[in-house]
Amino acid sequence: MDNLLLFFIALIPVVWLIVSLGVLKIPGYKACPIALAITILLSILVWKMPVIDSLTAALEGGAMAIWPIMLVIVAAVFTYNLATHTGGMEVIKKMMTSITTDQRILVLILAWGFGGFLEAIAGFGTAVAIPASILAALGFNPVFAAIICLIANTTPTAFGAIGLPVSTLASVTGLNVNDLSFAVALQLFIMIVVVPFILVMLTGKGVKSLKGVVLITLMAGLSFGLPQIFVAKYLGAELPAIVGSVVCMAVVIAMAKIFYKDTAAKDAEKIPLKTAVMAWLPFILVFVIIILCSSLFPAINGALAQVKTTIQIYTGPHGKPYTFLWISTPGTLIIFATYLAGLIQGVKFGQISKVLGNTMKQMSKSAITIVAIVALAKVMGYSGMIGVIAQILVLITGDFYPLIAPLIGALGTFVTGSDTSANVLFGGLQVEAANAIGMNPYWLAAANTAGATAGKMISPQSIAVATAATGIIGSEGKILQATLKVCAIYVIVIGLVVYFGAPLIEGLLSTFG
Repeated sequence: MDNLLLFFIALIPVVWLIVSLGVLKIPGYKACPIALAITILLSILVWKMPVIDSLTAALEGGAMAIWPIMLVIVAAVFTYNLATHTGGMEVIKKMMTSITTDQRILVLILAWGFGGFLEAIAGFGTAVAIPASILAALGFNPVFAAIICLIANTTPTAFGAIGLPVSTLASVTGLNVNDLSFAVALQLFIMIVVVPFILVMLTGKGVKSLKGVVLITLMAGLSFGLPQIFVAKYLGAELPAIVGSVVCMAVVIAMAKIFYKDTAAKDAEKIPLKTAVMAWLPFILVFVIIILCSSLFPAINGALAQVKTTIQIYTGPHGKPYTFLWISTPGTLIIFATYLAGLIQGVKFGQISKVLGNTMKQMSKSAITIVAIVALAKVMGYSGMIGVIAQILVLITGDFYPLIAPLIGALGTFVTGSDTSANVLFGGLQVEAANAIGMNPYWLAAANTAGATAGKMISPQSIAVATAATGIIGSEGKILQATLKVCAIYVIVIGLVVYFGAPLIEGLLSTFG
C-alpha cells in the first residue's frame, strides 16, 4: 500500500482524539477507549499485525498505564487529599496568601516553580495534579487551574523524574548524555523565559496583566533557565530541573516578600514554624524519600530496584519483557511518604487507608482514560503506525525538516503522554534524519525532547490527570481547546530555534564540549 495513504490512515486515531475531545466534547473515559478500538482494528486490518500481537501490545500498554503511571497519579492526589483531611492544606493556603494574594504571583510560585520542582523529582503527573489541586483550594477556577498547570508543566518535563527523558534519549541514540543535556537546555531556554509571561497573561486575561509584575515574571524564567543550562552541561541530566526549580522558587518568593509585600493578605496570621512544617510534611517527605531512593543514591536505588517482577506481555517481534518495579517507582514512594507523614501528624493508619481508598474511587474514570491512551500508544508503536507518520514527515520536508522536528516530538507525547516514551519512539529517527541532512545529531535529538515538552500540555493522559485532580472530569475538551493554541505557538517557536540555532550549536558544543 502507498506510504502516503498509510500516513493518513495512521493519523485516524490521533484525529479522532482531537475531534472527539476538542470538538465533540466527549469525555476522555468514553473517547479514548473508542480510539483504542480503532487503533487495534487498523493495526490488524491495514498493518497486518497478528491479532494476538495487537492485543498483547494493548495489554502491555494497559500494564504500564496502571504501574507506574496510574499509581503515581493516585499517589499524588492521595498526598493532597490527606493534606486536606489533616487541615494542612488550609495552613498552606494561609502561608501562600501571607506571601501574596496576587494570583499572578501565586501562579509563578505554585504552577511554575513548585510544579517544576515536582516534575523534576517525581514526574508522571504529580506536577499537574498537586499544584492544580492547591490552586483550586486557593480559590482559582478549577478548569483554569488545570489549564495553567498543564501549560506550566512543559519545559520542566525534559529533565523530569530525575532526568529520565534525556538519559533515556541518550541511551537509545548512543549520544553523550552531558552534551545532549546541554543541547536540550539551550533549546528550551527561550521557552523557559516565555512560559511565565504566558501564565501571567492568562491569569490576568491579557497583556495588560503584566503591568507591575514584568520583573518578577522575567526572573521566574531566568532563575530557572540559567542554572539549568549550567547544571545540564557539567552534571548531566539528573539535576537541571531540580536546581532550576528550587532557585526559581527561592527567587520568586524572595522578590514577592521584598517588592510585592503590599500584596500579602492584610489579616494574615503568623503561622508557627512547627505548624508550617507539619502542614508541608507530606510534600517534604515525598521530596526527601524520592531523592534518597533515586539514581543519585545508587546503593539505595539499586537495592530497591531488585524488588521487581519481569514478564513477557507483548508476543510480537522486538517485544521486550516488561518489568514491574514494586518499590523503586515514584508512586510507591509517594504513598509510603504520605503514610509516614500522616502517622507523624497523628492520623490513625485506618483513617489514612480510608483516604487512599476514597482517592482510588475518585480516580476510576481517569484510570479508564489513561489505560486506553497508553495501550493505544503501544499498539501504534509496535504496529509501525507511528514510524510511518514520522517517515513521511521527513520525506516531505527535506532540508526544512528541523522546522518540524519538534512537531514529531510533540506528536509522540500527545499520543503517549510521556516525554520519555516520545524519545524512545522518535529519538533514533531524529538522529537518522540529522545524518541524512548533514546536521548535528545532538541538536535534532534535543529537538525531539524540546518538542515533546510542548505535546505534554495537550496529551489526553495529562489532561485526564488535571481533570481528576481538580474534580472536573468531563471538561477535557474545554481544556484541550485552551492548551492547543499555546501548544501551536510553543512548537513554532521551538522549530525556529532548532532551524536557525543549528549553526550556533556547532560552535557551542565544540567550545564547551
